[in-house]
Amino acid sequence: MTDTGPLPIEVFSQGRAAVFEEPTGASGVRVRERPRTKLRDGHVEVQIKTASLNHLDLWLAHGAQRIPPPRVISADGAGVVTASTDRRWHEGDEVVIFPTLCCWECDACRAGENVLCERFGVLGEHSDGTACEYLQIDARNVFPKPSELSWEEAAAFPLTFLTAWRMLTTRARLQPDETVLVVGAGAGVAVAAIVIARHIGARVLATSRSEQKRQRAMELGAEATFDSAKFSAAVREVTGDGVDVVFEHVGPATLDESMRSLAMEGRIVTCGSTSGVKAEITMPRLFFRHAALLGSTMGNASEFESVLRAIDRGLRPTVDGIYPLAGVQQALERLDNSEQFGKVVLSIAG
Repeated sequence: MTDTGPLPIEVFSQGRAAVFEEPTGASGVRVRERPRTKLRDGHVEVQIKTASLNHLDLWLAHGAQRIPPPRVISADGAGVVTASTDRRWHEGDEVVIFPTLCCWECDACRAGENVLCERFGVLGEHSDGTACEYLQIDARNVFPKPSELSWEEAAAFPLTFLTAWRMLTTRARLQPDETVLVVGAGAGVAVAAIVIARHIGARVLATSRSEQKRQRAMELGAEATFDSAKFSAAVREVTGDGVDVVFEHVGPATLDESMRSLAMEGRIVTCGSTSGVKAEITMPRLFFRHAALLGSTMGNASEFESVLRAIDRGLRPTVDGIYPLAGVQQALERLDNSEQFGKVVLSIAG
């Protein structure tokens, strides 16, 4: 028998949905009708009120993720339970979706390390996603919606806040008396990093090519901002020796400057590489500065619960704009043009 790899996690996107159909960018994502099916054991059905977009959806639409179409996009969603085979959830419960896919049963999952599951995946990439009227998903991927958040805000935090929380707290172990540099402010995960770092009590610096986005970063709590080109000299001038943590998601275009911005024993933590997949590292800068380069992807259920508790204490996502489901192509184009600051949200149900 041929080994076909781990079985995919079952997620069912139904009703009207934004479907990636061909790798032509935003134009390749179209609204289609998906059939309704019987609810599986252990699953809940959620009527999705709002979903939000990530760069992952854009890369999927451009064919960069090597995911064959069709695929319903979006990892982020919030809505109301309409049916449940799990006694913990009842019709009318307001919920948000945990976007990490896993089996929940293996040794890694039982140890609380969902990201190390052999069947690990991302909702909307390795399964159909939340940009649909009805979502059927494992009941363990559903959490109570924070009552303090609007529906738009509830869809704006799951993937980016979960990713940034793990990067800063678990991987980089950012402390309240440390300084963090957030590269590429404006992207959803970078905006999440700014507010999470401030929530922790750290000093925040940020970079962006856009003067407007640099100003928005200051409004969120960044102490100083810099243009994304050649920022390390200015960072070192402001800090003296450099920053303790650099929050990276841009990659080759900024990695050398990020390394130059590190203080002794500084850490770079990265979750992506929007400017390409290969980067050169000046090795002496890495070992003479006793620096660390850390990777991170998504997060565990316990980290998602930590994010929810932080929201209860006042942490808030930033909504850039709201589009109807029928406007999904325009919403994706906003991402493609790097016009957004925070999260672009789709309104699915009124």
